[in-house]
Amino acid sequence: MDDRPIGMFDSGFGGLTVARALIDLLPGEDLVYFGDTARYPYGPRPLDEVRDFALQVTKLLVERHDVKMVVVACNTAAAAALDLLRFECEVPVVSVVDPGARALVRATRSGRVGVIGTVGTIGSGAYQRAVRATRAPVELSCAACPGFVEFVERGETDSEQVHVLAERLLAPLVEAKVDSLLLGCTHYPFLARTIGDVMGREVVLVSSADETAFEVRAILADTGLGRRSAAKGNHRFVSSGDVAWFRALGSRLLGPELDGVEGWEWG
Repeated sequence: MDDRPIGMFDSGFGGLTVARALIDLLPGEDLVYFGDTARYPYGPRPLDEVRDFALQVTKLLVERHDVKMVVVACNTAAAAALDLLRFECEVPVVSVVDPGARALVRATRSGRVGVIGTVGTIGSGAYQRAVRATRAPVELSCAACPGFVEFVERGETDSEQVHVLAERLLAPLVEAKVDSLLLGCTHYPFLARTIGDVMGREVVLVSSADETAFEVRAILADTGLGRRSAAKGNHRFVSSGDVAWFRALGSRLLGPELDGVEGWEWG
C-alpha cells in the first residue's frame, strides 16, 4: 500500500474532467492536480515544446509533490511526450489516449468512428495509432478543432459563437456519418451539449475521462499502490497562472472539491 498522492496535469482546466472521474471512482486517494495555465493552450504549440513542458511538469509532480503515479490528463501532452515520460519516470505514467481509443471502438455499431482534438494531437497521429492498435475493423475520421479549448478556458461553453464554430469544424465528421465520436481533448466534454447538438442524438460521444480512471484503479490494484486509509482523500490544485481565475472557473467546472488553489511560478 502507498499513501502518496496521484499526480495529474493539463495545460489548464480540461484535465478536471479526468480529476472528477478519479475523485468519484477513487474517493480515498489523495490527488495533486497541476494546471499549467501560464502556458496554455498546448494544442497549437510545436510538439517539441509541449514535450519539454510535459517533462518539466512531471518532474515537478514527482520531485516536489512525491506522487506515486502521473496521469497525463492532456491529449496533446500525451501525444507529444508519453514515451519519454515513461522512460524518464520511475513511477507509472498513464495517458488518456489509449483508454479513449479502446472506449471508442467498443461504442461503435457501424464501424465508422471519429476523433476530434487539438491541432497538435490530431497532427501527431497518436489517436490514429491507438485505434489501429486495437485491431478493430473500423473506419476512422479525424478533425482538429482549433478554438474549442479557448472557449472552455473563458467559460463560454454554450454560446452562439462556439455553436457556429462547432458546425464548421465538425462538418467533415457529420458527412462521414460517424456513429461514435471520441472527444480527444480533455476540455471537450465541457462542450458536449454543443457537440451533441451538431452531430445529432444518434452519435455516441465518448470521453476518455472515465476510462482513464478505470485504468488508474486497475494499475493501483495490480501494483499494490493503493492508499491504506479508507478516509476521504485530500485534493490539492496548483496553477502556474492566475490563481483567482483558476479557482473561480475550476470550481464551476469540477465542483466543491476545488475550494483552494496554490500558485506556482516557473523560474
